[in-house]
Amino acid sequence: MDLQLKDKVVIVTGGARGIGKGIALSLAKEGALVFIISRTEAENLNTVNEIVAAGGKALHTVAELTDPKACAQAVEAVVAQCGRIDGLVNNAGENDGVSLLSGNYERFMHSLHKNLVHYYLVAHHALPELIKTQGSIVNITSKVADTGQGGTSAYAASNGARNALTREWAVELLPHNIRVNAVAVAECYTPLYDRWIKTLPNPEEKLASITAKIPLGKRMTTVEELGNAVAFLLSPVSSHTTGQIMYVDGGYTHLDRSI
Repeated sequence: MDLQLKDKVVIVTGGARGIGKGIALSLAKEGALVFIISRTEAENLNTVNEIVAAGGKALHTVAELTDPKACAQAVEAVVAQCGRIDGLVNNAGENDGVSLLSGNYERFMHSLHKNLVHYYLVAHHALPELIKTQGSIVNITSKVADTGQGGTSAYAASNGARNALTREWAVELLPHNIRVNAVAVAECYTPLYDRWIKTLPNPEEKLASITAKIPLGKRMTTVEELGNAVAFLLSPVSSHTTGQIMYVDGGYTHLDRSI
């Protein structure tokens, strides 16, 4: 199926590694010009070079998205280099373990900037261009918003807000024919996930127990599967889909794990 993304300019925040990289690669395979916004130059260049070596198109800019000014400057860089924006994937962030018991105001607020505030700011600054192109937004979110996890209040709050913003923006942007959807992630093995699992006692045993509870196939979701879902939601092929939260998780969030 042709997803009609050829030469579309799509921003992917945090697109240099993990889930963001999987999204960037999937979009590039569909012919999009992927513009990565991430804070690490070396990782940005590695992903851009990988896309270009495979025949795709990609550019990047370095930005620390916890800085509001950097969010504006990053979008300005996209417009300056590409002249348009057709899609936005808000993805950057991490489960940073700011809990109710061990957290404090400063850590909580920093986590909100790391995981939520830039979703709003990048979308806000990209909006004039998205209105021109009648583009599309996809927010990456997490099952933690639905299930809770324990020990991660700020990340859970951020993801609850990501879901709410997805539906709020879908309503607000109806007059502009801009569709807004989300892809919810459950268990996907990324560098950040690897770092977290290694902090636990008996990490291999814990990883096996988590994987065994994923209903479909008893395996984790791949970054490619997440990237394909994002590409579909950005695409005109999904032209009557807006305000939806798509769970690409092998049934982990909603199916009875006892099966």
